[in-house]
Amino acid sequence: MPTNVPLPALGESVTEGTVSRWLKQVGDTVEVDEPIVEVSTDKVDTEVPSPVAGTILEILVPEDETADVGATLAVIGDPSEAGSAPQQAAPAPQAAAPAAPAAPAPQAAAPAAPAAAATGVEVTLPALGESVTEGTISRWLKAVGDTVEVDEPIVEVSTDKVDTEVPSPAAGTILEIRVPEDETADVGAVLAIIGDPNSAAPAAPAAPAAPATPAAPATPAVPAPQAAAPAAPAAAAAPASVSAPANAAPAPAAAPRRASEAPESGYVTPLVRKLAQQNGVDLGSVTGTGVGGRIRKQDILDAAEAAKAPAPAPAAPAAAASAPAQKSAPKVEPSAKRGTTEKLNRLRAVIAKRMTESLQTAAQLTATVEIDVTNITKLRAKVKDAFKAREGASLSYLPFISLAAVEGLKQFPVINAEIDTTAGTITYPAAEHLGIAVDTDRGLLVPVIKDAGDLNVTGLAKKIGDLAARTRANKVGPDELTGGTFTITNYGSAGTLFDTPIINQPQSAILGTGALVKRPMVIKDPALGEVIAVRDMMYLSLTYDHRLIDGAVAARFLSFVKARLEEADFGAEFGI
Repeated sequence: MPTNVPLPALGESVTEGTVSRWLKQVGDTVEVDEPIVEVSTDKVDTEVPSPVAGTILEILVPEDETADVGATLAVIGDPSEAGSAPQQAAPAPQAAAPAAPAAPAPQAAAPAAPAAAATGVEVTLPALGESVTEGTISRWLKAVGDTVEVDEPIVEVSTDKVDTEVPSPAAGTILEIRVPEDETADVGAVLAIIGDPNSAAPAAPAAPAAPATPAAPATPAVPAPQAAAPAAPAAAAAPASVSAPANAAPAPAAAPRRASEAPESGYVTPLVRKLAQQNGVDLGSVTGTGVGGRIRKQDILDAAEAAKAPAPAPAAPAAAASAPAQKSAPKVEPSAKRGTTEKLNRLRAVIAKRMTESLQTAAQLTATVEIDVTNITKLRAKVKDAFKAREGASLSYLPFISLAAVEGLKQFPVINAEIDTTAGTITYPAAEHLGIAVDTDRGLLVPVIKDAGDLNVTGLAKKIGDLAARTRANKVGPDELTGGTFTITNYGSAGTLFDTPIINQPQSAILGTGALVKRPMVIKDPALGEVIAVRDMMYLSLTYDHRLIDGAVAARFLSFVKARLEEADFGAEFGI
């Protein structure tokens, strides 16, 4: 008997989803739990697995069309039953489809499928940091029925400042998922059950059969006659925009799409496909670096960059042949995002909220000094190559600045303190936990170097390099992004001379480092007196909470850091 594939519940407040891509077509054979269609909602792209093994007899909701939760997306059965699917034989009189709004009943039936609780190993939400009590499920990496190994990531969880993966505590099959995507769970809550599939209650027995008529919620019930014969296009006349794909039947309609967007490249997520569109990247020309050759977001970004780089190359010969062409204005490529609107991602929303809260909470002022780092430049020139070979880390200016700042925090502990006006207290931490702002493709994150006051320049350089690399690769844990007592942000890495950074609450100050520039400066020479010389100069800006820190204290702290860096008394550590 044919089995319906309903649109499952996709979150507490989600009532519908849009079919973004059919992974299988009419006539394709599928296995139990094999993904057959991609569905998008406001905040998640997910796959719907097949509830049974068999052949896809009919597809009821075409790509880019929306369906309600519980609506039948497709029918699966034996090829000999192609004409026996009751729900789909009927749509010829299309008026009857909307007239059968027995939709609400099936909607309730679909989520009821996992009524029998599975037994096995519980996957719980782990502790995600000292003050973190809950997390939001951003994406399930595995679906019910998937086999997993011990420590294999199965779900992505988001907190205020980190996206992390939760690994499987045991090997087995995912029997049940308790918390859907975009839903929040407390630390310790059960997210899923893993065990032996033979011990699990059948996941979707009656539910798929119930939504017989729910194909009606989306006019796309039209394509029903596809399996029987493409001669039924007349019924598709309702939505003009859908008529083309409906007439052609999903199989031919989707084929060109896959061929143009990802020919023979395997599964491509809607996010990656959209990114490729925005950047004008042909998916067929991209070699995936993900598991099984899957094309990842970074592959698209790399391909987009590579496409931009060669552009000037062909112009070189032309310029050589015709001298005046060299003086033509550089061509500006407008971003594909011009004139578009996109969904605010979770991390950006969190950053926006926290920055606003910081400005509303603290009385923030910014003090600035200009420092001469010429002596550090000379020191780096002597030791950086040997340092890189020996330590495997780059010796930038940031470790020197970090050491000077940490030494300053030890002398001026109020800069490292935390104020609580509600409790009427000031807390002075027993250590200096240094946050380093890292620019990632997802937004600004601040991993923390714990006990930075115990490290020298070498230790700080290695920690900064390691944390920055793992943060950009989304490999830092929640505990590494919490617990900071003071932050340094290197806005000068992008060429900015001066900025006024916002305090990372509940800290009381943040130090910003500007771009290094060569400038003529008046210096005192022992033999010549005051002379003008070219020096390596940089601005340091300290934003501090005036509720706790007086301007004079902030100035003394900055003066200490300035003097420490200009003296550049770090040679002993490097043997010079």
